[in-house]
Amino acid sequence: MSPSVQLAVKPSATPTVAEFHARLDALLPLVESRAAEAEAQGYLTDDVVAALRKAGIYTMLFPKEVGGAELLPYDAMTVIERLAYAHASAGWCVIGNNMEGTTLAIYIEDEGIKKVFAGGPDITIAGNGVPRGFARPVDGGYMIRGNWAYGSGIQHAEWVHSGCFVTDASGKDMVFGPNGQPKIVVTHHPRATIKLMGNWDVLGLRATGSFDYTLSEGDELFVPTHMTYDFDIGAPRRGGVQGALGLAGYSAWAHSAWAVGVGRRMLDELVKVIVQRQDPFGKSRDSASFKFQFAQAEARFRAARALVHETWKDVSETCAGGESPSLEQMTMIKLSLRHVHDVLSDVATFAHRAARGASLHNTPMQRFYRDIHSGTQHILMADQIVEECGRALLGLPGPGAQWTVFGVTG
Repeated sequence: MSPSVQLAVKPSATPTVAEFHARLDALLPLVESRAAEAEAQGYLTDDVVAALRKAGIYTMLFPKEVGGAELLPYDAMTVIERLAYAHASAGWCVIGNNMEGTTLAIYIEDEGIKKVFAGGPDITIAGNGVPRGFARPVDGGYMIRGNWAYGSGIQHAEWVHSGCFVTDASGKDMVFGPNGQPKIVVTHHPRATIKLMGNWDVLGLRATGSFDYTLSEGDELFVPTHMTYDFDIGAPRRGGVQGALGLAGYSAWAHSAWAVGVGRRMLDELVKVIVQRQDPFGKSRDSASFKFQFAQAEARFRAARALVHETWKDVSETCAGGESPSLEQMTMIKLSLRHVHDVLSDVATFAHRAARGASLHNTPMQRFYRDIHSGTQHILMADQIVEECGRALLGLPGPGAQWTVFGVTG
C-alpha cells in the first residue's frame, strides 16, 4: 500500500483465532434464537448482524493494511464452520462479506481504499460479482447498467459489488480478451445507488436476503476506475502472501467453510430423530439397514470434510511460510469445494429420507435440508470447473498457468 494512504485503523492488537472462537461462543445462542425470525422476514435480524460485526467476524480475512485481522484461511474456516452449523444463512452472509470485502481490499487502488475504509475495517458489502451487467468505458471509469441477482446480505450492506461485461465505448459490443473470453470488471458502489427487487421467495437460504437488484436512478451509474478491478486480475496490491489466493481462492474458501458446517448439522439432526423414534417396524436405531447406511454417510462426510481441512491447512501453512499457493494447491481448493458439495447433497438426501417425515415439518432439520440443496446451486459447483481441475491434475496447463474463478489460464 502506498505510504500516502491513511486509514482509521484502531491501534489494538490483532485478535487471534482463539479470541474469535471465544467471541463466537458468546454469540451462538443469539444466532440460533433469531433464526426463525430471520427465515420469516427473509434476511438476518439487525441484532445478529450488529453482534457479528462488533465481534469482527464479518471481517476476519480482511488484510491488516486496512485494519483487518487477516486470519489464515484455515483458522477463519474453523470459525465459519461453527457459525454455519448454528444457522446456515448467517454463515452464508458472513462468508460473503469476508470474501467480497477481502477481494475489494486487496485489489482496488489506493484512492478507493481510502474511500471505503475511511472509518476502519468494519464495513459490510454484498452483491454479485458474476457478470449480469455491462460496463462501457468513459474518462476516469465506467458507466454501468444491468440487473443483478443473488445479492446475499444486501439488506445490511453499505457497499455493493457488481460484475459487468466490458463493452466498447458505444456500449453495444462486448470486449474480449486475448484468451477469447469476455472481459469482465467488478465494480463497487454505495448501497444508495441500487434498489432491491423484493423477490427473495426461495427453497432455502431464506434468511440471506439474496435479493435481485438494479440501479436506483437512471439507466447508468458512473463508477470510477479506482473502485473497480479486473475479474481475472493477477497479483494483489495488498493482503500479504495469502492475497495471492485472489477471487478464485477466496470464493472457494467461503463455500467450503460453509459446507462443512451445514453438513455436520444435518447428520446431527438425524441422530436426534432416530434415537427416539419407533414405528411399526420397531426402533429405527435398531435397524441393521439404517445403521449400515448411516455409518457410510458419516464416513463419506468426514472424508470430504477431511479433504477440505487438509487442503486449506496445507495452503495456510504455505502462506504462513511466506510463499504463494501453487497451481496444484489451487486445483485442490477447487476440487475439494465441489467434492464436499457432492457428498453434502447425497448425505442430506439420505438423512431426509431416513427421517421419514421429520424434516417435512418446520424444524432445523428441514431448514438445513433446504439450505444445503440451495448451496449446491452456486455457479462455483459447475462441472466445467471440475473439468479444469482434471486438466490441471494431468499437467496439461503450460508454464505460468494460473487459476481464475472459472478455469485455468494457460
